[in-house]
Amino acid sequence: MGIPLAVLLRMGWRNLWRNYRRTLIMLAAITTGVWAMIFMSAIMRGMVDDMVQTAVGNLPGHIQIHHPEYLDDPSIANSMPPPDQALREALAHPDILKWSSRVRVPAVITSEHDTRGVTLVGIDPEAESGLSSVADAVVSGRFLHSAQDRGLIVGRKLLNNLKTRVDRRVVVMSQDPDNQIIDRGFRIVGVFEAELESTEQAFIFAGRKTVQSLLNMGDRISEVVVLGRSYRDVQALAPLEQAAGAGREVLPWYELDTYLGTMLSTMDGFVWVWIVVIFLALSFGLVNTLAMAVFERAREIGLMQALGMRPFMILSQVLLETLLLLAIGLITGNLLALLSIALTQEGIDLSMVSEGMQMMGATQVLRPALLPGDVLLADAVVIVLGLLAGLFPAWRAARQRPVTALSRS
Repeated sequence: MGIPLAVLLRMGWRNLWRNYRRTLIMLAAITTGVWAMIFMSAIMRGMVDDMVQTAVGNLPGHIQIHHPEYLDDPSIANSMPPPDQALREALAHPDILKWSSRVRVPAVITSEHDTRGVTLVGIDPEAESGLSSVADAVVSGRFLHSAQDRGLIVGRKLLNNLKTRVDRRVVVMSQDPDNQIIDRGFRIVGVFEAELESTEQAFIFAGRKTVQSLLNMGDRISEVVVLGRSYRDVQALAPLEQAAGAGREVLPWYELDTYLGTMLSTMDGFVWVWIVVIFLALSFGLVNTLAMAVFERAREIGLMQALGMRPFMILSQVLLETLLLLAIGLITGNLLALLSIALTQEGIDLSMVSEGMQMMGATQVLRPALLPGDVLLADAVVIVLGLLAGLFPAWRAARQRPVTALSRS
């Protein structure tokens, strides 16, 4: 006996609400599970995004070009010529938003009270704007005017450690190409604040040409930093490697910072595990709900079989009830998750554990980051695994013998 789909849908809907308390409890469980899958995935994505964006904004960019030995020995000896015509043409690619040449060498900064080891970074202020967070992070004094600017930008934490202030002079020491110690007095013209105190202590900034003059390195540079459209997609910038030539090394951010690169790939796998584990916990309740529904309707199912309803139709009806239950739970769970993410877009304040967050490289304000792929993944897992969970009760219902089912009291 064939039954139209509309009739099966109507029967499935009515069967769901025969025991409305049990159905509501199961719907609450599915809704909560879907909400947890999506919202917690967005929280975890947001934490990783925050760590990567903070790291990229501090200095690395999305891609860096160096001398092949620079990363092993970041000294002036491993500098390289500025970009030639071929590299400049590659850097004009539409997917490249900003790029800049820098000088970046180890140095020592000394005030009248203290001495600290730092990294001296020579920058072009105009090119650096929008590439890193330095220009927007100056909270006292001013930013550098040009690549020839003779002033110095330091972090607030370093300023406090040196027990000095804006407009005071400090001495910066480093090595020239002949490994001779060179030093020069700089006037502090600006102070920057960073999301992480370690950044405030690690870097000082001066005009690129001023640093090149100090180090007697001509027009040579330490690195070219490139900013693309998204840190998740740097493959579009692959032509840079060919244009850079054999004397330069082109590396994406996840190879420059293997910790963050590993964390990003681990998070992609963890989202899968998280979603599957949550639903496996829900599946036990789902199987129990459907099994009880089938058991309570054993006589009714036996009667339909006796009247000519085929086992396949009974299997389809139970699976259709499962699908209706999952669909309602998915809709409410998705809406609740989207609402939760919308309400927390301003960020979740984690200042109580700010030290721990800084140790991981994250800020104390956590903003959820929702990826459409995570929503589709959660929904697909719920539908597929939910139907698999409902398959056993449906199979049991279809396998009943009409005489045995009708004989039950």
